[in-house]
Amino acid sequence: MAKDFEQMEDSNRSANASIHEVSDPARRRLLGGGLGLGVSLGLGGLLAPLAGCSTTANGSSGPRIGFKSVPVSTADRVLVPEGYTVQVIAPWGDPVGVSGDSPAFKFDASNSAAEQEVQLGMHHDGIHFFSQDGSKSGLLVMNHEYTDDGLLHPDGMKTWNAAKVRKAQAAHGVSVVEVAQQADGRWELVRPSPWARRITANTPMQISGPAAGHALMKTAADASGRRVLGTFNNCASGITPWGTYLTCEENFINYFKGPEQPDAHQARWGMKKGDGGARWAEFDERFDAAKHPNEANRHGWVVELDPYDFSATPVKRTALGRAAHEGATVAQTRDGRAVVYMGEDARFEYIYKFVSRDKIRPGGAKANAELLDHGTLYVARFEADGRGRWLPLRHGQGPLTAAQGFADQGEVLVKSRQASDALGATKMDRPEWIAVDQQGFVYCTLTNNSNRGGANHPGVDAANPRANNTMGHIIRWKEDGDFDGERFAWNHFLLAGDPSNERAEAKGNVKGDALGCPDGLWVDGRGILWIQTDMSTSAMGKGDLKNLGNNAMLAADPLTGEVRRFLVGPAGCEITGATSTPDGRTFFINVQHPGESPSERSDPAAPSKNSNWPDFRPDGRPRSATLVIRKADGGVIGS
Repeated sequence: MAKDFEQMEDSNRSANASIHEVSDPARRRLLGGGLGLGVSLGLGGLLAPLAGCSTTANGSSGPRIGFKSVPVSTADRVLVPEGYTVQVIAPWGDPVGVSGDSPAFKFDASNSAAEQEVQLGMHHDGIHFFSQDGSKSGLLVMNHEYTDDGLLHPDGMKTWNAAKVRKAQAAHGVSVVEVAQQADGRWELVRPSPWARRITANTPMQISGPAAGHALMKTAADASGRRVLGTFNNCASGITPWGTYLTCEENFINYFKGPEQPDAHQARWGMKKGDGGARWAEFDERFDAAKHPNEANRHGWVVELDPYDFSATPVKRTALGRAAHEGATVAQTRDGRAVVYMGEDARFEYIYKFVSRDKIRPGGAKANAELLDHGTLYVARFEADGRGRWLPLRHGQGPLTAAQGFADQGEVLVKSRQASDALGATKMDRPEWIAVDQQGFVYCTLTNNSNRGGANHPGVDAANPRANNTMGHIIRWKEDGDFDGERFAWNHFLLAGDPSNERAEAKGNVKGDALGCPDGLWVDGRGILWIQTDMSTSAMGKGDLKNLGNNAMLAADPLTGEVRRFLVGPAGCEITGATSTPDGRTFFINVQHPGESPSERSDPAAPSKNSNWPDFRPDGRPRSATLVIRKADGGVIGS
């Protein structure tokens, strides 16, 4: 999600010691200078065995990037390399294909809430292609993170009412659409489709795992603490080996109207007095935290759904912990257990992983319906010597006791931030998407943190080595033994930046095309690491980002570190979400919030002021949409 750097959540006021405070004093002095030889050479020397994978196991040269870089662009169009084609499908407002209910998008934004409930939502984000019969057809499942109410309604928020709240809630959540490749190579939505589905902020959901039924999860509307309405601010996603989709609730706190004086728990989650901007509480009382303080506890979870079962109720999996979840990337241990890696997109928050107790069973979603309800949640601590530890969030161990404010495991999970504070986890620079490559390395994008090293904020440390970190970086680690290991070795895959910048800490060390604010991350079938950027529209083209143009998608070779710019998006957008057909010959990429203004809310009187992509109609308005990327010769993307 694009964010005004000055408005991003920064709620961690815990006193847990950072690496900066506990590491060797001489090293602290070295790191305090920002990006210097001590950082770039010191860690590389420590981790030479970790980083030294120049060939694959079979001795080949590994993945190769076969396209010529595209230039930086500020145009209101999509730019891809020569020899590639771009097609736009599934824009916001098009019908998903529910049988007998397919209202067309109205370019004056006059679609009703009921119509929006069966149309693609707004602000596409995480996405995955599910297929049961190869690479020519399947289901696209995608998140819709948030709304621009200046575009969603004819007069924006000027005449706010219950119908507008309902429509905004309908534009959030998840879409399931069926797609198929036509004879001419183009892809189209299949409508109607038996799998077409919208999941919104009002869809009934089940709560499962240790926090289900907990006192902190009970409300006046749900005395059981096991049923909740909706999912929203769905950012990145994940897929499971048993064929389900994981959608992740990120900045959920912004939808709640805080009380006059938020309590310590609410404040630790970023709740503030008054409305967070969505204005839902004015016509939907459950978002008034003064009246319903536990409703916020029921959001911030990873939600699992089966895209091939229209009747299946989505499930919030509390064993994976509560957080401003960016995504949920699943790996598998050699003995068949699931490991879920998760980042939390907020300043000075944490990186988590969950290890299932049980093995994955054959039989798909139904056979593994409770797999993510049992296991251990861990939070990461990155040590200054290039090693790290996973700290278990397990009730009764260490400080996680009733005497310290954690009555049981359910409370540990609802208060996972406070539990991580108590354990002394490493405060990171906005950990976002996580990907696992073919060598077993786990990568996490740390988008930026301009508060790092500022007054009354944590200073630099080994894992987050730059003060006023406007550019972000990508950290990677390898577990000791297997993905369930409690120890790991880590280094920086790259420090994002632009070598033309004057400020040393904004130059970076990228081997190839400059980039800033890495966010989306995905490894394709050949092992190429795809990086998507999220420069805020309030900062794009200014300061350290002045020469980077629009947000982009770049390819990186994990074996060499080479980075090339593959795609540049239209004006004001974020490039996010990536998936492909099994044969690697078609990519599906999401373009989020084209034309977004620095305030992140459009002027309803001039909806196309900043962008008119993708329709370019005289009466148009920008619409998030999915890109279909193919090679003109039908080859594998990136080769």
